[in-house]
Amino acid sequence: MPSSLTLSGINAGYGSVRVIEDVSLAVSPAETVALLGTNGNGKSTLMKCIMGMLRPSSGSIVAEIDGERFDLVGRSTEQIVDLGIGLVPEGRRLFPKLTVEENLLLGAFRRTARSELQRNLESSYATFPVLQERRRQMAGSMSGGEQQMLALARALMSAPRILLIDEPSVGLAPILVSRTIDKIKELKERYELTVLMAEQNFNQAVRIADRGYVIVHGQIAFEGRNANELNNNELVRKFYLGL
Repeated sequence: MPSSLTLSGINAGYGSVRVIEDVSLAVSPAETVALLGTNGNGKSTLMKCIMGMLRPSSGSIVAEIDGERFDLVGRSTEQIVDLGIGLVPEGRRLFPKLTVEENLLLGAFRRTARSELQRNLESSYATFPVLQERRRQMAGSMSGGEQQMLALARALMSAPRILLIDEPSVGLAPILVSRTIDKIKELKERYELTVLMAEQNFNQAVRIADRGYVIVHGQIAFEGRNANELNNNELVRKFYLGL
């Protein structure tokens, strides 16, 4: 059963610095939603709020998984992952001195994933054959594109129902960005995932997004109900398309 995510009135920041202000958004079951914004507008901060890395000062974050509603605010990151919510962090955040396979195994610590570890490992290798070829290689010695594949596969090792992906295009050549975005679409469809993707590469993000939000200075400035609405919005045309 596909899962959903709903944020309502989220305010958050660091100390006295307000970064997120009254943000509300929703990701429906089996939907891919893009959170679009240039650097410094609060995308990663919002992801940290969802994952329990940063507690909002106000607002609610609710995930519905297998027909049951869970309030995420106040839960630890471990508890949130254990519910079936995975994160591919900005910059990949791999363990560079561990092998590819060791990084993958570290992604399978939640109880549900541990019981299906071998099947998930085989599935990861089938999805990303290069990872199987290099399973004994140190993660830090891989190319940027290969590391992004590993970060995606590691998140899948937790058997998530909801997948958060933070800036998958960062540090990648244009051709690798396109391949990564295509792979995200493939994984979403194969595993019936609900996906929230934070991205500053507008053109790539809207290729696979069902709809999206534009965040500016920590606030939702526009909600596009489909790719066409995003492409024709004046704010988007100004900041992303240079029109």
